[in-house]
Parts: sequence; C-alpha cells; structure tokens
Amino acid sequence: MVRLGGNEMRDGGDLKDGARERPTLKTIAFMTGLGITTVSRALKDAPDIGADTKERVRLVARQIGYQPNRAGVRLRTGKTNVIALVLSIEEELMGFTNHIVFGISEVLTGTPYHLVITPHASARDPMVPIRYILDTGSADGVIISRTEPNDPRVALMEERGMPFATHGRTNMGIVHPYHDYDNETFAREAVRRLVARGRKNIAIILPEGHLSYTGHSIKGFRDGLSLHGARSVPFDSVTVESPLTAIHDATRALMSGPDAPDGLISMAGGCTIAMVAGLEAAGKKLGRDVDLVSKQNSDLLKWIRPEIIAANEDIRAAGMELARAVLASIGGAAPESLQTLYQPSFAEDA
Repeated sequence: MVRLGGNEMRDGGDLKDGARERPTLKTIAFMTGLGITTVSRALKDAPDIGADTKERVRLVARQIGYQPNRAGVRLRTGKTNVIALVLSIEEELMGFTNHIVFGISEVLTGTPYHLVITPHASARDPMVPIRYILDTGSADGVIISRTEPNDPRVALMEERGMPFATHGRTNMGIVHPYHDYDNETFAREAVRRLVARGRKNIAIILPEGHLSYTGHSIKGFRDGLSLHGARSVPFDSVTVESPLTAIHDATRALMSGPDAPDGLISMAGGCTIAMVAGLEAAGKKLGRDVDLVSKQNSDLLKWIRPEIIAANEDIRAAGMELARAVLASIGGAAPESLQTLYQPSFAEDA
C-alpha cells in the first residue's frame, strides 16, 4: 500500500472512497454513453434534449454525487448558480426556517441552482446582506422575508437589476415578484369566527409595526370589528416577535385585568402557546372563558390544544412559490406574472 499525497492507495491504483476524484461531466458522459455536450445541456434543462435523456443524466449525476464547479461555471458564464435566501435569525420559531428552506430546495432540485442561506439580525441594518450579495456578485437571485411597505432592499435590487422575490408585498410603486399570505382576510375572518361563538371583546397580538403584514392585519381586524359589531381590547405591550416569557406575562396581565377580552387573535403560531399559558395562569379556561384564533404553519397547535381555532399558513408552499418566482425572474418573466397570494384555510373547516 502506497501513500499518495496523504491518501492511501490500494492495489490497482484506486483511492479509498473518501479520496476519489471529483465526478465531472466526463464521468457522467462515460456512464451514460452520451457526449459531454449532451450531458451538459441535459443538466441545464435545454429544450432540445429529450425528457428521458434528461432524467437518465440527472439520475446518474445524483448517484455519483456530481456537483458543478461553481468557480468554473462563473468564469464561463458569469453566473453563480446560487439563489440567496436572506433570513432574519428571529424567524426560527415553530420551524419557519426549515419549512421555507424545504420548499425552496424542492423546486431547485434538478436545476443548476443551489440555495445559500444568509442570516442576519433584524436589529442590525437589513441592507448589509443585500449590499454584500450585490457587491460581490455572489448570487444570481435573492429571496427576502420580513418585507416592509417601503422596503429599501427592494429599491436597491431593482436599481441594480438583481432578480428577486419577496415573502410579503410592498407599497412603493415597484412591480416585483412576491408570495404573500392574505393576513387581511385572516384577521377579518378571525373576528367573524369569534363573534359567531358569542365573543364581543377582542384583542389581537400583532407583528412589529414596520412590517407590511402588520398593516394588512390591522386593516382586516378593524374591518372585522366594524362588520360584526365587536370591540377592540388594546394589547400593544408586546408583539409576536417578543420573547415568549414577555408574551406569557403580558397575556396573564391582560386576562387578569378589569377589561379582559373574551376573544384573542394571534398573528403568529410561535407565540400562541405562550398566550395560552398566560391566560390559564390568570385563571381563565380556553374554550370557556375565552376563545383564541391563531395562524399555524403545521398541525402542532391543534395537536396540543384542539380548542384553538387554527388557520393554516403553508410556509413550505410559500418557499416553493418564491423559488419558482425568482427562477422565472432570472429567466426574464414579467414580474406581474410572478405574484401569488395564499388564502387562509381553517382547520375546523377541513
């Protein structure tokens, strides 16, 4: 046995599994009996290559662990084959990050593109990761979340010609790809369902005020109150982004006070369990003294507390829509054709 560059070589010249040469297009061409050009075009989903040939090439590529050399691709084409997902580190509650990453990855599978997650803290300048991506040319497309009505990240990417999609809408006169959840409809429908159960004094826990979906939620809530003759009970000492202990304590104080609501609305599933614990610490019983409507991105809430009136927000589907939108934007599709709005569906209606 001979050592070659620190790797053990067996008789016959084969390197151990951990030191095999990186698979190339030539490797796939040899294994499929196709030309290198055909293999390359099949992996790029070229329209003149048959579906059976593409599937055969992709199957072999997956089996041997083929990955394109990004540096070489960028040198030849000017492309990185990277989609950057810019996420706030606060978005991990209730598995938000996992769900959206799974959705995006599902769409990118079988394409030349790879997902790179760029985390940032919402307390810091949200422009920093966007400027880095633009200045370094480290991605071909960008997906952002926590969208604001007048979002400077959108303005900069539009100005610099970077294909992008936003999780949430803006209100700044720029037509761009987005996927959003209809929070206005959710909040209005939440009020209706609470009133249908005899609840008239309703409090809502909202997101931070600078976000687009906060405005949508407030409008839906106010419209619901007006339509159904209910009253708003102030609950603005915390937001859905507050620490869970703060949400628990604020809910306990609210439910212990003289103006305790008989209906609650949560705009994020991550804080709902803290709210339930807080109201029970105040001696209230869910489903008897107070009803609660909440969004959920999985069935976890209904498993834990079936008394909760839960509406589904499919974050995995959102990731898929965002990935499709940014890929189509890279391909030159009109932005107005890349806008989707997810309608709430309530678990009790299923």
